[in-house]
Amino acid sequence: MIEGVLVTALRRIEHPKGDLLHALKRSAPGYAGFGEAYFSSVLANEVKGWKRHRRVTLNLVVPVGKIRFTLHDRRAGSATEGGCDALTLGSEHYARLTVPPGIWVAFAGVSPGPNLLLNVADEEHDPQEADNAALAAFEFRW
Repeated sequence: MIEGVLVTALRRIEHPKGDLLHALKRSAPGYAGFGEAYFSSVLANEVKGWKRHRRVTLNLVVPVGKIRFTLHDRRAGSATEGGCDALTLGSEHYARLTVPPGIWVAFAGVSPGPNLLLNVADEEHDPQEADNAALAAFEFRW
């Protein structure tokens, strides 16, 4: 795994009237504070990215559907500089992906139905804080 990236198993409490899905607690590994929370949807076989935050820590959870993530570490001096990781989150692998600043991230919808991502970031959105790159800039691992 890329240095600083965490994958934390999350609790799903089944209930006959509808499940409860944990996302993030202040005491959780990777929690760096609260700035904002938002949902992003992605259609099946569509890729969103590449994005790299300079200050923001991402906490990504997939409560609905299935989403494939690819991460590239281009941080100079990192122990995993040049590394690439890929993983899929969703109902079969319900976990939180914590991504520290400086990591390039892209994600794609895997399920044919809705694919929903929750991000709990430690700072509010600032368009000047992040960098974007064309999809062709890095390899996306399906």
